[in-house]
Amino acid sequence: MAARNKARKRAFQILFEADQRGSEPKTVLADWIRLARTDTRQPPVTEYTMQLVEGYADHAARIDELLATYAVGWTLDRMPVVDRNVLRLSAYELIWEDGVPDAVVLDEAVELAKEFSTDDSPAFVNGLLGRLKELKPTLRR
Repeated sequence: MAARNKARKRAFQILFEADQRGSEPKTVLADWIRLARTDTRQPPVTEYTMQLVEGYADHAARIDELLATYAVGWTLDRMPVVDRNVLRLSAYELIWEDGVPDAVVLDEAVELAKEFSTDDSPAFVNGLLGRLKELKPTLRR
């Protein structure tokens, strides 16, 4: 598994845990880093994982606003928790991480949805991120 693929998966897991715990993503990230330093069974948290989690956290309000606006017929609260956090992570990477090709972001998001969510989730994630990709030049602020 490629290093960035692992980093995305860990970032998704951190966002998912933060959502479930009602905690800030940066707090959960710090917990993961601390645990990786003290428990040899835990994989290290890479720089790219930290970059993704911190990047999402810095833009969380805007990302949630975009997801709520463009997820036709779905509120954030109604989305499956996995889908919501795959979308949060991927929306951050799509809009604010210029070094990653858009197609890679969409493909990785769909793969996370396939692995962790419902049968309908990959199409939902792909559709919503595809819409954000179309609007990308107008979405940053």
